[in-house]
Amino acid sequence: MVAASTLDFRDLARRRLPHFLFEYIDGGSYAEVTLRRNIADLERISLRQRVLTDVSAIDLSTEMFGVRSAMPVALGPIGLAGLCARRGEVQAARAAEAANIPFCLSTVSACALEEVVAGTSRPIWFQLYMIRDRAFMKDMLARARAAGCTALVFTVDMPVPGSRYRDRRSGLAGAPGMRGAIRRTVQALRRPGWAWDVGIHGRPHSLGNVSAVLGKQTGLEDYMGWLAANFDPSISWKDLDFIREIWTGPLIIKGILDPEDAEAAVRLGADGIIVSNHGGRQLDGVPSTAVALPAIARAVAGRITIMADGGIRSGLDVVRMLALGADGVLLGRAWAFALASGGQAAVAHMLKLIEAEMRVAMALTSTVRIADLDASKLVDGQGATR
Repeated sequence: MVAASTLDFRDLARRRLPHFLFEYIDGGSYAEVTLRRNIADLERISLRQRVLTDVSAIDLSTEMFGVRSAMPVALGPIGLAGLCARRGEVQAARAAEAANIPFCLSTVSACALEEVVAGTSRPIWFQLYMIRDRAFMKDMLARARAAGCTALVFTVDMPVPGSRYRDRRSGLAGAPGMRGAIRRTVQALRRPGWAWDVGIHGRPHSLGNVSAVLGKQTGLEDYMGWLAANFDPSISWKDLDFIREIWTGPLIIKGILDPEDAEAAVRLGADGIIVSNHGGRQLDGVPSTAVALPAIARAVAGRITIMADGGIRSGLDVVRMLALGADGVLLGRAWAFALASGGQAAVAHMLKLIEAEMRVAMALTSTVRIADLDASKLVDGQGATR
């Protein structure tokens, strides 16, 4: 099967990945209401088609945090995404580099920060959580600085992990010890291509950046247990001063869904925010990103860079998010599924599809520059001027 659209990569990934890994990437929390809303609410946004305007010179390029990118798209942080293909985060970062867009590495990546940086020549972004072990955080910030990371994405919507039922059903979580390992091994053996490429030749499986604190306990159950034990539910805005004092580069706060929190990020001195509900993986029942974004844009646009994620499955969705008030977007599951289906080449193909779809959407809304994508490109009643 050849991927004709970005949606095709999900089906290809489902065929290739072990069940527990596909469910981890594909799933959300609780009944997955917000997961579905992210997609459905974005699909309902109607663009305002205009014709007979010169659109022969469409320019997708934009500047994000002092760096010019080919389009207002970044590959967002996804935990364990590197297990989708052999040394997967390195492959994805190379695809982003070739497309001249940012790549953001998760704290809980499969490949270590230094490995990803060594595998590319374009500086990357790094994502960090607030966890109890401040020494670990200081070490990670120092490593990110030494590696030349150009932006820090600080995730604030995970003081405690969400309840993800699919992970328990699949055996990724809630099945400790040998029983869980056997269950996952059986699933992996049912996907021989993945087992050969990643399971055998993709070693070491050391869970990258947290391997030092896990020590010899490097199983997936150890990883899940470490996360649950180390997220910090006492986090507050004052704790971010700790980050701001150490990190002198661009600081982007990820996990904003309310205008008041967006205002707080501005007061903190953050350089950007990411309007996000963690891909529907944390608190179920909250608004979709498409619904939350316009009010946040009205509150803080022009004072801070606004990015968004959640439910973006096509270049058309990218244009919708920009018209709703975002300055840029982060792709999540879209690139992870592409990576699973065919490594770096498939991620590169996915990004070309995104670009082509953006060009069509911009042409048929009489838009030639990214800066001109605003609520005027939407049918009346959807979104608001920035």
